[in-house]
Amino acid sequence: MKIVVGLGNPGERYAKTRHNVGWMAADRLADRAGWAGRGRERDASRIVQGRFRSLDLTLVKPLTFMNESGLAVRKVLAREHAPLVDLLVVADDFALPFGKLRFREGGGAGGHNGLGSIIDELQTEKFSRLRVGIGDPQRNAVDHVLSTFAPDERQRLDELLDAAADAIEAWAHDGTNKAANRFNSFQLRPADTELPAAPGEVDGPPGPDGVRRTKTGWRRIRPAKDDKDEKA
Repeated sequence: MKIVVGLGNPGERYAKTRHNVGWMAADRLADRAGWAGRGRERDASRIVQGRFRSLDLTLVKPLTFMNESGLAVRKVLAREHAPLVDLLVVADDFALPFGKLRFREGGGAGGHNGLGSIIDELQTEKFSRLRVGIGDPQRNAVDHVLSTFAPDERQRLDELLDAAADAIEAWAHDGTNKAANRFNSFQLRPADTELPAAPGEVDGPPGPDGVRRTKTGWRRIRPAKDDKDEKA
């Protein structure tokens, strides 16, 4: 049995934030397996189990907040009598550009509270993790991880989650090293600069009141002046 833990925060408030990309990846794999809406709550987690493409999988979304993720992971491992080699933790990483994937077999938390909690609870760093890049915060890291994705990121988020689900399957089939060789060089396509943002989003079209949202605030779009008649 392979155990995949997607890290995130519970509650609608956090559902679409960057910090919940681990949950999103677990959900994408559950959708792919036809398990959406199934599962149950136990061991401080939302858990679904089954067999998919010759794999016995347990998908885990801790229902603790991020900084107590280790409690849920320890309980699941104890119930399943699973060795650490069968555990993969999927987490966001703002040290990676948006859309990058990075497998590691161990290492520190890198400032990630969820990974730090798991390391503390398990008393070891020797478990595999898949880090999903959410981009450089530039200023405040907490505000960044708890923010939603930008319009140019949202237009590619589905592709990123599909790639993360592919990477999880590869790990379950072939182990961390082979999965890393395949997915650590993954490149997400560039954003389509021709695709406009939705109304009300940054750089989207103006609303009925003529106001549009920009990176520096809301701006009223003035109508263009009529061209002067040309003289004969």
